[in-house]
Amino acid sequence: MKSLPILLLLLFLGSFSIQAQDIRVYKEPEFGFDWSKPSEYPDRIVLTFGEDATSEISVNWRTNTEIKTAFAELAVATGAPKFWRNAITQKAQTEVFEASQIATAEVDANYHSATFSNLTPETVYAYRVGDGTRWSEWFQFKTPSDQAGKKFSFLYLGDAQNYILELWARLIREGYRKAPDADFIIHAGDLINYAHREQEWHEWFTAGGFIHSMLPTLAVPGNHEYNYLNEADRESRKRSLSIQWKPQFSFPLNGPKGLEETAFFIDYPDAKFIFLDSNRDHELQAAWLEETLQANNKQWVIVSYHHPLFSASAGRDNEALRKLWKPIFDKYQVDLALQGHDHSYGRGRVSPGENVMDGMNMRDKTGTVYVVSVSGGKMYGIKPDGWEEWGAVRDRAAENTQLFQVVSIEGNKLLFESYTAIGELYDKFELTKGEDGVNQFRDYKEELPAEFRFSNTTPYEDQLPQIVEEGLLKAYPGFEVRQVRFFEEKGKARIRVILQKDDQTKDLILDQEGRVLSEKEN
Repeated sequence: MKSLPILLLLLFLGSFSIQAQDIRVYKEPEFGFDWSKPSEYPDRIVLTFGEDATSEISVNWRTNTEIKTAFAELAVATGAPKFWRNAITQKAQTEVFEASQIATAEVDANYHSATFSNLTPETVYAYRVGDGTRWSEWFQFKTPSDQAGKKFSFLYLGDAQNYILELWARLIREGYRKAPDADFIIHAGDLINYAHREQEWHEWFTAGGFIHSMLPTLAVPGNHEYNYLNEADRESRKRSLSIQWKPQFSFPLNGPKGLEETAFFIDYPDAKFIFLDSNRDHELQAAWLEETLQANNKQWVIVSYHHPLFSASAGRDNEALRKLWKPIFDKYQVDLALQGHDHSYGRGRVSPGENVMDGMNMRDKTGTVYVVSVSGGKMYGIKPDGWEEWGAVRDRAAENTQLFQVVSIEGNKLLFESYTAIGELYDKFELTKGEDGVNQFRDYKEELPAEFRFSNTTPYEDQLPQIVEEGLLKAYPGFEVRQVRFFEEKGKARIRVILQKDDQTKDLILDQEGRVLSEKEN
């Protein structure tokens, strides 16, 4: 016999019918095991800068283990189709990648890399990679100008991490469409979710496609780029950098010892870009950072790392990291800090002088501007009360919104623009550097739309149709809806609802019409 609450609910809902479109069960894509395996043809082709971005660039790619010798060809590109007559061919370095015994990786491959040096600044080059028989297509890139004051731009992306191919692909492609002349892309960590998982890396490379092969990648590892390699490591809590990281990227080797290719810097004529690994060795990096900035002679300094010094999301704070790194940023007048991790958006700033805020001063001048952004499909709620308790002003925030950023620098001006995944301008500010190194700040908030929240965007969580919710709360007086999840069972849509009243919990399964099929009490 059905319980009384279920009978009451059925009586209440008996005269109503929920339209099928109200209950939409999302079906995630499934990938076969062989989908991410390498072949004899080059794949995962990605560019990275050397220390001097104007004259050195590297390319990495992957094949199966049958390809033991590989080459890269480079030519100055022209409009003539046989520009390749002037190409040079150089043998690549090949690294054997043995991961068949590592859970979620389970593959053996060969990774190949080549570095093109002594390039001419502000020149379009074409390159291809292969084994001498099986070649990639010709890709093109343009080296930056070596002239100070010349305009350049780049893309900055927060965490891709989840739903990479299905949802992040649209974001990075829209970013490329919005800024096709960008020089490179900064990824602020958590490129994937499970550090060593081949499928996710394959999703990341597939989502970006030719963009990875034409715009150099500059990336830092996030916490999700570190994980256990085996059960023994899990028991000892030893987390390792993604085994794919170093074979598939060639970042400069100018960082602290032991942090090669996770902490490094690159130079533009007007700017120094510093990348930090916020997962470990914070004090070691602090000493290296101070030494690097002390020797710096560039007009602009931009840093990127994963864990924010000023968190965007509720209930998260990296106080120890802030106390260690922020004084160095302040001392050397770091202009912009590009962060990830929090799966929401926050943009704010600190005083140009002492750490105590000066309201008059902050109207038109600023110290470091801190940005947290997310590019993938996983979303958290923002910190509701801003950054004032940490001695900073948060000027703009967003929830439940995939974003990419375009940053342009020309002489003493820096323009920052943030766009949604459909190319809408969401945030904008401008810095003008004074002769004393202090930046004049201009906010464009008056020209921007209202801030996005979970309450005024497409619902992130599954939502009960109103009539079903009203019926449930009438049948279960005093209870509140705590969780709703749509799922499919034997081809039919189902709704799981968790109700809560004090310490009493009910776990209900409903059909598509809102009828209760089962009830458990916890």
